[in-house]
Parts: sequence; structure tokens; C-alpha cells
Amino acid sequence: MELVLAGLTGGLVAGGVYLMLRRNLVRLLFGLVLISNAINLLIFTSGGLTRGRPALLPVTPDVAQGAMANPLPQALILTAIVIGFGLLTFALVLVHRTYREFGTLDPEAIRETEPEIAPAAAKLVPDAKETA
Repeated sequence: MELVLAGLTGGLVAGGVYLMLRRNLVRLLFGLVLISNAINLLIFTSGGLTRGRPALLPVTPDVAQGAMANPLPQALILTAIVIGFGLLTFALVLVHRTYREFGTLDPEAIRETEPEIAPAAAKLVPDAKETA
């Protein structure tokens, strides 16, 4: 089972990296979400998959002795899901605002719309020739 989840994690990371390398901010955002889910799956898998009894049950004669599930990775994943959702909503707002401001989602086109350095500000920035 760990091998299947490791392969799935690798596939999610590969898909996320592929999407993040495209020239579109929405694809970059979807790639970020895929990598976030891959990391959650990795944390879950690293906690060990046991088919034993649930975590944090008291040992009584009714409950058989055996391997217990580790609650720490589950708590970390729950925290990571909440943080990932907050990051996703913030990034969606930024992408929407960028599209409304520049009219495109292509990072190269957005970079071309940046203003040049003003002559007064250019005097404050030393040239490489002057510092050498």
C-alpha cells in the first residue's frame, strides 16, 4: 500500500511541477495546489499505514492489543489542509486582481508592463561600471 501511495505522491508532484512551469498564473496556482496535496499525502504515508485499532483508545480487555494508528501525522495534515486552503484563497484573489489590472495572466506580458526606472531614481542606483 505504501508503494501505491508513494507512486501517487510522485505523480502529483510531477503534475504540479509541470503545471507550475507553464506560462499562466492559473496553471501555476493549480500546480501549487497539486504539490500541496502531494505533501499532505506524503505526511500521511510517512505516519505508517496500520490496519490496527484507532489511535488514542484506552487498553481494556474488550479492545485487542495491537498496532495503533499514529495521530500526529493526521493532526499535521489537518493543519496543512487549513493553511493550504488559506493560501489558495489568497492566491486566487491575487490572480484575479492581476488579471483585472493587467488584462492578462501571462507572467512575461506582466513583466513587460512594469515601468522603467525614472531618471531621478536611476541616479540613486549605481552602475556596475562605477562600482568596479
